[in-house]
Amino acid sequence: MRKLFNDEAGFVISAELVLVLTIAVLGMVVGLVAVRDAILNEMNDLSHAFGAIDQSFSYTGAFKDKNGGKPHGIVFGSGFRDRGDDCDCMPLEYLDTCGKADSSSGAMNEGNQQ
Repeated sequence: MRKLFNDEAGFVISAELVLVLTIAVLGMVVGLVAVRDAILNEMNDLSHAFGAIDQSFSYTGAFKDKNGGKPHGIVFGSGFRDRGDDCDCMPLEYLDTCGKADSSSGAMNEGNQQ
């Protein structure tokens, strides 16, 4: 056991090896932080997409008369209005920018009337 304990042939722990391993671990931590941030941003986008889904629905009823005046068949209408929750994202708004002419109609010197 004493001979095995005193044997230093083969593997040498040096300052260079410790420095290289330290730099590798720090680089891995920085890379994992970047991966974590990217995943969190995608999960946030996904949660906003789920929050933007409007689950409101409604349908009208139907009524079929019988010859004797009594109803032959009735289906009543129903509906549900999805109200905003605290966790829902804000609805998308389309903004129209003003102050710039629409360039899709062509320039005035090309025979276009504006």
